Amino acid sequence: MVKKIEGKKCPAFKGDSTSGLTLSNKDFDGKNLVIYFYPKDSTPGCTTEGQDFRDNYKNFKKLNTEILGVSRDSVKSHENFKLKQLFPFELLSDPDEKMCKSFDVMKMKSMYGREYMGVDRSTFLINKEGKVVKEWRSVKVKGHVDEVLEETKNL
Repeated sequence: MVKKIEGKKCPAFKGDSTSGLTLSNKDFDGKNLVIYFYPKDSTPGCTTEGQDFRDNYKNFKKLNTEILGVSRDSVKSHENFKLKQLFPFELLSDPDEKMCKSFDVMKMKSMYGREYMGVDRSTFLINKEGKVVKEWRSVKVKGHVDEVLEETKNL
């Protein structure tokens, strides 16, 4: 059973990210924030999702909104992914799954008959007061970023 956090205060987080930064909630005070969790750097769906956020980044910035991608990959893997895709936003590394667990995005997955715990592609929209105003879980990539942008316009 997934615990919904929509309508609640954004869970506290802190972690190492690209550009040599350690990011936490405090770094986004006074801004809206989109946090998107994705399974793995440089895989087809995750690349497309990141590119969609990249291509809409200026539109989010106009709405005082920052974007943060999160996965369990290392900072080094994130740096390569970010550089290759020219992402203008930071990617946070969550190897110990602390952030994944506080947002409750870990779920049982299955591939080739093998079950394993993995990241459920999820996005959270947080307003400048630090409240989660919308959550999307088990995201399908196509059209998702447009939906997030539309919702951001309502803040």
